[in-house]
Amino acid sequence: MEKIMQYVWQHRLWLQQDLATVDGRRVRVIDQGLLNNDAGPDFFNAKIIIGDQTWVGNVEIHVKASDWYAHHHDTDPAYNNVVLHVVGKDDARAYRPDGEEIAQMLLPCAADFGERYRRMVMDRSAALPCLSRLCEIPQIYITDWISTLGFERIYAKVDRVMSVVERVGGDWQAAAYVTLARALGFSINNDAFERLALATPLKVLLHNRSDATAVEGILFGQAGFLDTTSATDADYVSRLREQYTFLAAKYGLQRPQSPGWKMARMRPPTFPHRRLAALAAMIADDFKIAQRIFAVDSIDSARALFDITLKGYWANHCNFHGAFTTTAKAFGRLSVDILLINVVVPLLYAYGTRYGSAAQRDAAVDVLYQLQPESNSIVNLFVSAGISCPDAFTSQALIELRRSYCDARKCLYCRIGHRLLALNAKG
Repeated sequence: MEKIMQYVWQHRLWLQQDLATVDGRRVRVIDQGLLNNDAGPDFFNAKIIIGDQTWVGNVEIHVKASDWYAHHHDTDPAYNNVVLHVVGKDDARAYRPDGEEIAQMLLPCAADFGERYRRMVMDRSAALPCLSRLCEIPQIYITDWISTLGFERIYAKVDRVMSVVERVGGDWQAAAYVTLARALGFSINNDAFERLALATPLKVLLHNRSDATAVEGILFGQAGFLDTTSATDADYVSRLREQYTFLAAKYGLQRPQSPGWKMARMRPPTFPHRRLAALAAMIADDFKIAQRIFAVDSIDSARALFDITLKGYWANHCNFHGAFTTTAKAFGRLSVDILLINVVVPLLYAYGTRYGSAAQRDAAVDVLYQLQPESNSIVNLFVSAGISCPDAFTSQALIELRRSYCDARKCLYCRIGHRLLALNAKG
């Protein structure tokens, strides 16, 4: 409840404008102060007129006035500058550590505001507690919030890229390799692909790029996929094993521990074996895709990055156990679009951020605006509630909204939740 009261105070959601202390003095809030999430008073540097006197100092909020003593503020010098004690229940008088009484005020808000907040935040029965009320929010609020959320999601992915860049010593090509490898997991095997990439340096693969069998041997060996004894082409697998045994010893390669590959309920073309074959094909091409990502300036140039045709064994195989495919194309249209969202956009935006290129950042965002929206349970849920989703920038924003705010029940920090709660606070 104290958190709710802080929220009401921070956003000036009290019911009436004519505020007064418990002893009848008029209160006018010029500035409610800055919320303090650390030790000390709840709000710093407030400016408040009490009676005919202007006070500049801190504000403390409690459910009950007696909490002032329960929390030992009466003996803590950090509370000497509190000029107003805002409470839900007037059951005591508060005195500063220096002995002076503090002005005290009951916080007026709708009687059932707390219950409404709890219903919104604690209701786990509904997919989204506010879903039925989204129609009450003016479109301008939703549009503005979606724009912010879209960039929040981009920034989160950029932060991941930057951490990889730092981990690989500032090598952007190696960072692109790790980022791409992770994305090839397509959610199900992201972590496994990333562990594989981090355990298999790009420079080792590039040093052997002239021999496709060597590159494939390293990747499949590191992945643990060469331990099979029932391969459909024993000669091919045998050559891969020989290459891996020799090169792993030469470069001191160590397999990632417990890669955790998942293949249940996957369609054969999406097996990690075929994704690894595509990665091997990119490396055999001198991994030029990295430089091309940083030069993307249109949706067409972005899509062309993943127009990859597999050759040899992988032209019609999906694993080593007889899973076949009728296409030699490494990626379908939907997979390409996912890779643009999770590889091209964050890498291009991160690179533009690091080197101050607004053109690269704009190009990254434009790719999202030109892509069709993703179709998944999260996006469909919001669309069913009446939110328009015309492009991938918006679908990414909706995913960010669901995962970072709705699932975490951070309704106080969501602009939609805030708008609804603000209406509730006013009764």
